Amino acid sequence: MLVSICICTFKRPALLAQTLEGVARLALGEHPPAVEVIVIDNDPAHSAAPVLQAWQPPPGWGFQYHQSPVPNIALARNAAVGHASGDWIAMVDDDEVPEPDWLLQLLSLQQSSGADMIAGPVVPQYYPQTPEWVRQGRFFEVRRFKSGTPITEGEGGTCNLLVRASCLKELTGPFDVRFGRTGGEDSLMLRELRKRGYRYVWCDEAVVKEFVHVERATARWMIKRSFRMGQAFIRSQICDLEGWPWLKRAGYLIGRAAIQLPISLLLALAWLPCSRARAFRWVRTAVVQLGKLTSLSPFQYIEYSGN
Repeated sequence: MLVSICICTFKRPALLAQTLEGVARLALGEHPPAVEVIVIDNDPAHSAAPVLQAWQPPPGWGFQYHQSPVPNIALARNAAVGHASGDWIAMVDDDEVPEPDWLLQLLSLQQSSGADMIAGPVVPQYYPQTPEWVRQGRFFEVRRFKSGTPITEGEGGTCNLLVRASCLKELTGPFDVRFGRTGGEDSLMLRELRKRGYRYVWCDEAVVKEFVHVERATARWMIKRSFRMGQAFIRSQICDLEGWPWLKRAGYLIGRAAIQLPISLLLALAWLPCSRARAFRWVRTAVVQLGKLTSLSPFQYIEYSGN
């Protein structure tokens, strides 16, 4: 078995170095698979080059470094998959560090469950400057499940994923470049694979740690992210529909958002005297609905702008 560990990076050389150090420390058990590491630099200025030129993979591992100079996360991920030759593809982000048994846990659950896609938790790591209300609010924590639990595309993602390579080869892309600057391309890919009958399960022991930048641990950044998520959700839900099915689906989702928006705002106001963190959770929910309501407008929030 050959496993391709794919990492896409964009202007995060210091964090990428920590990710690669964590990958090099992976423990693979008594009967280890063959491993190759593939890194795609999505920065036109090639900021990852010094890190990748200095990094040495463990003995026996393959290593590829390629450039995808047009800032678009879907293009970068497609390049990574295109260069991968493994039977399985493991994905991790460039601001994360996997635990030593991360890959071993993913492969172990795959063998015991027969699943085609396995996701694991991303555990936030905060800097000392992070406000206490952000820590207490647990805004960067993900919902976790018992290992082996079937999940949906909204409950996992490419930030911690093991996927059968043959599944990805069935899809065009496999990541949709239309969503490469707004986000949502990973959810779209996972949903399509689930529609084709491939099994997607959770592995709670396969942990990666994510460094939460100080500039992200702010109300402003989280609100912008929530707005983008709302827009991307609607667009990904209707992107392959036409005519009456498109109108029916879009109308239902946007109508539901119109109802949920004022309810969320009222709940935010109700919680404000008691808990800033709980109130802000409902503010974020309201902003997601606002993003949904504006999803079909000419204005689209671009998160991956290349800046």
